[in-house]
Amino acid sequence: MRALRVLAATAALPAACACAQQIVTLQPRPGVSQSFFIEGMGEASPKAIALLYSGGYGVVRLRIENGLPKFQAGNFLVRSRGDFVRNGVLPVVVDVPSDWSGGVSDRYRRSDEQTADARAVLAEIGKRYPAIPVFVVTTSRSTLSGAHLGRALSAGEISGVVLSSSMLVPGGAWESLAGFDYRTIHSRLLFVHHRDDGCNATPYYAAERAARGFALVSVSGGLPATSGPCEPFAPHGFYGKEAAVVDAITGWMLKRPYASEIR
Repeated sequence: MRALRVLAATAALPAACACAQQIVTLQPRPGVSQSFFIEGMGEASPKAIALLYSGGYGVVRLRIENGLPKFQAGNFLVRSRGDFVRNGVLPVVVDVPSDWSGGVSDRYRRSDEQTADARAVLAEIGKRYPAIPVFVVTTSRSTLSGAHLGRALSAGEISGVVLSSSMLVPGGAWESLAGFDYRTIHSRLLFVHHRDDGCNATPYYAAERAARGFALVSVSGGLPATSGPCEPFAPHGFYGKEAAVVDAITGWMLKRPYASEIR
């Protein structure tokens, strides 16, 4: 595994510095590149790291334009990265690998290839930020990735998994986590779900059932939806409640008190 290139929005900085935004590209598999974006934290030192996996088909379109990092930022997790920073957690946005540039399939999200790509990102993050706990944080369709990575990766590799707006009900056009044994996840596990999630694949009742025996943050309220029920600007994407939801997620990550009910 070798780094292909490191692209930064500022001049070169020490590897352990969390002050500058950067896009990093690795080669986790022969002929395949994997890019991720490291958000800047100013002079703050991260207490934990959140690998953010976008929902849908995972495409973030990381790139450099006019010397600055650019990407699609509408997804709940991606648009909320500033709230992770505010809580002392370094957000790392993971894009799709180059062999799935048009968007990853559900099969990829449970594959050995995904595990290899994640391990490449973890290895590079570990070099830059040694001894800092890393969490896999997912939402909607990327919860397939979160659950399967949680099972594939040891507690020594990641410190926990967050599944928000989880894909729990099967359908003809998508895979789900129906029947998944969450006890096979080797690290800590948190579910986060909106009580009014209107997406067919992600109803709250299924999340409440799946989370039995695990930590669950239940969310109510927010802004009126401006997108479809399975899209990010609706209860499915915690629209209008992003800051409170991230506060709860990071509180759980850092083993601090956090709200299990957000209203």
